[in-house]
Amino acid sequence: MNKVSKLGTAPVFFTAISTILGAILFLRFGMAVGELGFWGALIIIILGHLVTIPTALAISEIATNTRVEGGGEYFIISRSFGLNIGATIGIALYLSQAISVAFYVIAFTEAFEPLFNWVQSNFNFTLPRQVVSIPTMLILAFIILKKGSSMGLKTLYIVVAVLFISITMFFLGQTDFYASGDYSSNFVLKNKDNFFLWFAICFPAFTGMTAGVGLSGDLKDAKKSIPRGTLLGTLAGMVIYIFIIYKFAISSTPEELSGSQLAMANTALYGAIIIPLGLGASTISSAIGSILVAPRTIQALATDNSFPGTKMNKWLSKGTKDANEPFNATLITIAIAMVFVIMGEVDFVAQIISMFFMITYGSLCLISFLNHFGASPSYRPRFKSHWIISLSGFLLSIWIMFKIDAAYTIFSYIVIALIYLYLNNVHKERRGLQNIFLGALFQMSRRIQLYLQKNNSNQTEEDWRPSAICISSNSFHHNKIFDLMKWISYKHGFGSYFHFLKGYYSKANYTEAQKIVKDLIEEHHDQHSSLYVDCMISPSYTTAIAQAIQSPSISGMENNMIIFEYRREEPESIDSILDNISLIRAGEYDICVLSDANTYTHFKNGIHIWIRPIDILNANLMILLGFIILSHPDWKKGHVKIFSVCKEDEIPETRKQLKELVNTGRLPITMSNIEIIPLSEDKSVKKMITEQSSKAGLTIIGFREEQVKHGGSDIFEGFENMGDILFVNAWQKQVIE
Repeated sequence: MNKVSKLGTAPVFFTAISTILGAILFLRFGMAVGELGFWGALIIIILGHLVTIPTALAISEIATNTRVEGGGEYFIISRSFGLNIGATIGIALYLSQAISVAFYVIAFTEAFEPLFNWVQSNFNFTLPRQVVSIPTMLILAFIILKKGSSMGLKTLYIVVAVLFISITMFFLGQTDFYASGDYSSNFVLKNKDNFFLWFAICFPAFTGMTAGVGLSGDLKDAKKSIPRGTLLGTLAGMVIYIFIIYKFAISSTPEELSGSQLAMANTALYGAIIIPLGLGASTISSAIGSILVAPRTIQALATDNSFPGTKMNKWLSKGTKDANEPFNATLITIAIAMVFVIMGEVDFVAQIISMFFMITYGSLCLISFLNHFGASPSYRPRFKSHWIISLSGFLLSIWIMFKIDAAYTIFSYIVIALIYLYLNNVHKERRGLQNIFLGALFQMSRRIQLYLQKNNSNQTEEDWRPSAICISSNSFHHNKIFDLMKWISYKHGFGSYFHFLKGYYSKANYTEAQKIVKDLIEEHHDQHSSLYVDCMISPSYTTAIAQAIQSPSISGMENNMIIFEYRREEPESIDSILDNISLIRAGEYDICVLSDANTYTHFKNGIHIWIRPIDILNANLMILLGFIILSHPDWKKGHVKIFSVCKEDEIPETRKQLKELVNTGRLPITMSNIEIIPLSEDKSVKKMITEQSSKAGLTIIGFREEQVKHGGSDIFEGFENMGDILFVNAWQKQVIE
């Protein structure tokens, strides 16, 4: 039978506050005031809480939305981020919790400093701290293994009472320094270069605010108890710390504060007795809190099969029959803690804990931010904070980690990445990083599209960029159109390709359309493609075009270009293009027609652009398209060459205009890439084009609607021996800037 959870808000608060007002308070904050001054210590408190308060708010928020079970912070992370990334961060979280047990036991040993000093003075022998810390660790382990969380929490209430008595006595104490009234030496900001070293040492003082979350599996109503207990503990701890450093600053000289771990004893009423007692109470209560939480984290990790091997996960997740106490997980935690207890260095262990907790807190703030920004319908917390608070907590935690130790930060994230890659490889079916940002990306896309639509009227001619649509039923036979679309949409524009599926909308056609889209994505998706593909079901090609040109672009821009395509060896398909040009012109669209030669594109031969006297409107669009296409990596060895055809007497003026465009940088080529050809009565322009551009990778030629009306398909014919041709008809003259 599983245990019935009976714990309320009080254990969450007391576990948090007893860990917050712990070892660092008694051993290091007096030294921090001595080294940095009151203002330096105050900045540590403020900066630390700029990380912990957003984290406390994030935990409170997510806990009131997610069904919180055993595993505390790990459960929150994994059920919000997905099991793979949750387990990755959970492992780092567990190690910080397990090492915290050792840290508090080592700090507890310092309560016996009078004993160590007595042995040193009477026997001239330095007694190792391990003679106290190792037995303490063993006794603590025995209590937890024998009695579980019940005994631990009973002990917790007793030591919390002793802790608060000790702090009260500290505030009641007075010193000669206080009586002198000159406290200015402690109210000077100093040793700025050592600030982040002291921050790293002192930050574990604030990490206790999440300690109570680890009891989530033992709480009667986690959604109620976690927010109340966590926030109350965090805010109460911050206020108490500010009063404590002020008391330090007005009670002792900087030398007295820097030179003694137990500087509180020099100020407190009956300090020689009460401060070591308070230190012992605070550290042992923090150790109890950590040793209650850490095994439950690793038990939850193992329940989610986060470790290699079925047997290992089964063994670690196994609990006692009556209450599901994590017996085996506790054994592992004790073993890890014992290693660090034997090492026995307070400052070293404190800095390790700071980095691990920073990773965890930053992750929790990021979860809260993404949930806010993503606005998922399933995210309905009863407690709400603001996304700016969560984002600032995440960014600040990353910044602080780099300020403490950039190399260690980079190493930490490399290890985290390797753990994630392992888990993602083993558990491919679980949610991974690729799913984390979907909601946020959706909201970002939605807001960008709305912004673009609202501000589209303010777009200047200089801001023009292509937003092209192509509709074709030859998706699986003609590949060249996909090349053109990805060239146009690669860097400067946007492209939407629709496969035309003739018929009426039905279940069968819808199913077929879904399969077509999937196949097209698989076939044409690559690193240089920004093309959006879909399928259009419509009774006719004309109705499909009418649907497409009336539909908004997913880019947020207004669609402004229609691209047709046909194989030169299949000239009969030109008729369907000609039939719909008038329809498209009604919508003020630019029109392009790709004449596919069905041959290899010789990219190194470049793009040839032919400008004729009839191309007054078309010329600038043709030039812009030429350079837009050239920016694609496929054309990295290519170039643009412009052929300007004009009357003999217009050559000087034409050359002057083109030279001006080149000199002002509006055409990023030299005059050597421009050739002016005079019109000739004995040679048609079409013949000139076939002679000069037969080997070009792509030739761009303009056409007018009047030519289509009078000449029909003739304007597209007569280019049999050329490569691909893009015929361009502009709705209006574009500006080249």
